[in-house]
Amino acid sequence: MYIRAMFRAAKIETASSPYDTIHMKVFYPAQASGSEAEQNLGEVPADVQQAPFPIVILFNGINCGIELYQWLAIRLAERGLVVVTFSWVSENLPGMVALTPGVDLQALFPEVYGTRPTASALPALLSEIKQIQSQGILAGLLDEQKIILGGHSAGGRVAIENADPKFFPQVVASFAYAAHTAAVVQLGYEPGKILPLPDACPQLLFGGTHDGVIASSSNRYGVTWEKATTPVLRTFQEALSGGRKDSYLVLLEGANHFSIAHPFDSTTGRPFLDLPATQSEDRIRDLVSETIGLFIDAHVRHQSTALESLQYLLSTPNPLIASFEQK
Repeated sequence: MYIRAMFRAAKIETASSPYDTIHMKVFYPAQASGSEAEQNLGEVPADVQQAPFPIVILFNGINCGIELYQWLAIRLAERGLVVVTFSWVSENLPGMVALTPGVDLQALFPEVYGTRPTASALPALLSEIKQIQSQGILAGLLDEQKIILGGHSAGGRVAIENADPKFFPQVVASFAYAAHTAAVVQLGYEPGKILPLPDACPQLLFGGTHDGVIASSSNRYGVTWEKATTPVLRTFQEALSGGRKDSYLVLLEGANHFSIAHPFDSTTGRPFLDLPATQSEDRIRDLVSETIGLFIDAHVRHQSTALESLQYLLSTPNPLIASFEQK
């Protein structure tokens, strides 16, 4: 078994040309067959012994290319998951063209928030997943009722805000790195407000103690954060009611905003605001990917030993873990 990927394209019905197309890269566990299509076209069949595959959709940070998350997509695919990354260049704000995870800004206003999805790309992604299930290499091999949303920064917020069976019943869990639900005061919210999350599915939140981007962006929310991890911690404490023991907060000692992004790209986004990581980012990424994998194994695939392994990983003293909470 090894990992292959294929490409797809989909239209965003609510967007205008030329910003109405997203391009997807779909990673899957493969098994070489030696077929003519494989030899001539590079179409390697999926490893059907691992099917049906739960599906992870990864939402990138703003102006963060999908190649920054390929390392994570491959590691999750190695665990028997299909992982979807996508690129969407859009004009989210008038005159501002950016690579976006797809944020419906109108859905963030106080009178609207919570009444409709904030993920403007997700309906098109789910529609294209149906097409992938109906024909091609992965036809009939996807578990469409086990979709996990994950993301980084703004994309992480999209993931955790839209893990809501009310809107997307096939979404069963979510995870986010360097994301929170603090409300932007320019939209009409009072300073320091934390917006609620759906809280219907298992959720996993990561924050880094050296996240300079979060620390430098507090003016958007009308406050000055005490620590870089403050809005992530408050999101876990205030946006989630918990009670099922399937929501987790992991604060990573020495990790920064872009510790999840590899290889690092200094040409786009806001890495100039970040603080230097103070620990090995290879080891941070190892911990992040293993935690996400065990979280999915425990709460989506319900593997018998995964929950115990996840608890052991996070509760055992580790210099990379500043704190761990569960509720």
